[in-house]
Amino acid sequence: MFKVESRDKDTMARAGLLHTSHGDIPTPVFMPVGTSGTVKGILQKDLAEDIRAGIILGNTYHLYLRPGTTVLREAGGLHPFMNWKGPILTDSGGYQVFSLSENRKLTEEGAHFRSHIDGSSHIFTPENTIDIQRIIGADIIMAFDECTPFPCEYKYAEKSMRLTHHWLGRAVKRYDETDSLWGNAQYLFPIVQGSTFDDLRRHSAEVIAEAGMEGNAIGGLSVGEPAGEMYRIIETVNEILPGDKPRYLMGVGTPANILESIERGIDMFDCVMPTRNGRNGMLFTHEGIINIKNRKWTTDFSPIDPEGPSSVSLYYSKAYLRHLVISGEILGAQIASIHNLAFYLRLVEEARKRIIEGDFKRWKESTVRRVSERL
Repeated sequence: MFKVESRDKDTMARAGLLHTSHGDIPTPVFMPVGTSGTVKGILQKDLAEDIRAGIILGNTYHLYLRPGTTVLREAGGLHPFMNWKGPILTDSGGYQVFSLSENRKLTEEGAHFRSHIDGSSHIFTPENTIDIQRIIGADIIMAFDECTPFPCEYKYAEKSMRLTHHWLGRAVKRYDETDSLWGNAQYLFPIVQGSTFDDLRRHSAEVIAEAGMEGNAIGGLSVGEPAGEMYRIIETVNEILPGDKPRYLMGVGTPANILESIERGIDMFDCVMPTRNGRNGMLFTHEGIINIKNRKWTTDFSPIDPEGPSSVSLYYSKAYLRHLVISGEILGAQIASIHNLAFYLRLVEEARKRIIEGDFKRWKESTVRRVSERL
């Protein structure tokens, strides 16, 4: 399923190839977030051709509520429903249930929650989240977990971690007892938890590694902790997670976060930041970060990004994009989202190239400084 093709001589960074039934994915890889069967405002054609996304995300919680498993089953899964030919990963919904803290109750059985759409009552268990993801048909599926908040008391973090481990055993059992509904291989990734406590993270990584699944994920980060804490936890966990399997850091993050995490041995990333921030006028460019709403861009007719991560980056000017965003035009959000996603994809593509060529560390250090600068 996964092969490490090259390792950086100075860091833990590696370039690999992740094989799925819907195509091979070169790593490191950034995965655009298509929560409800769509990356907001982006046509599948643009995802495939301009952004060059190798894999996208769907979310079990949102897809379960709408359009629902009946529709997805009749459609033959999410791939044909949204007409996406490439690989898909689905989050189990644990993070969404975490965000519904006022409308959910956790028990050993699972998570009881009320829909954010109509207030109806539901339960997610380790077993039915596997069943739902079988119907969705994603190439990579996640075990149901609890994501702890930050800050978090040690006692709660430990209790939550043990619940996640208990749920994992049941999820693996259901996974082993069932088959893919649509003929494609589905790989289950368990999730390391333990908040920012090193001993809990080490223990959780050991339990997750022992599960022997096809890949592993690190959850519960980028929830408010300082970046230094996140990097320390990544290093701690990656000393334990098997090096011959892909490592997925969930929900992270800025371009600098991604490059620092690649250096520490992470292979897969997802984050809503490129699209969410883009819709609000924040652009990530090779020259630095732009708030396109600022007046300084009003008569700047230069391309959005002269290095052109996508066709729109060169085709439209900063002045025109500012006009669209300030005016609330839908096209502005679309252009910004396409540009940001393409920037993220090109960034990890370049990181892969540098790992293979042997000069990743030097390139990373200069790139982090450049892409973090506010223009």
